[in-house]
Amino acid sequence: MTAESTNTGNKLLLDDLTVGQKFHSGTYTITADQIKTFAGEFDPQPAHLDEEEAKETFFGELVASGWHTAAISMRLLVGSVPIEGGLVGAGGDISWLRPTRPGDILQLETEIIDIRPSRSRPDRGQVKVRSLTRNQQGKTLQIMSSLIVVPRRKP
Repeated sequence: MTAESTNTGNKLLLDDLTVGQKFHSGTYTITADQIKTFAGEFDPQPAHLDEEEAKETFFGELVASGWHTAAISMRLLVGSVPIEGGLVGAGGDISWLRPTRPGDILQLETEIIDIRPSRSRPDRGQVKVRSLTRNQQGKTLQIMSSLIVVPRRKP
């Protein structure tokens, strides 16, 4: 299933952003088949590949790889934070609080935490964002903090 976006199409520059500003994504529903396909290629572990084998794992059931959750979160981030020129990453941290399960409907809330214009390159700056990936019950599955390089308005 594809991600839905709430992005209105307006591209933002560093000068348009404020600390505390929030963005909300559309939703993405994950299926068991998607979990298995992703895991087969990128994280081939029993908890992600097969319902029966997953019963014998730490999770006791089929769950998505954390990297799959991160990839979906990135898709939702791109669709909901409309930065001019795209999202150029400059580092980050990620924590997985709960597993993503088949049928979960994921949604992202992203908040601007810090904005720093570059001293050496006046055409850009860095923005720190915190993105919470939640399921349909409002439970936070993942927290991702990212630094994004954002262009500035030309003087």
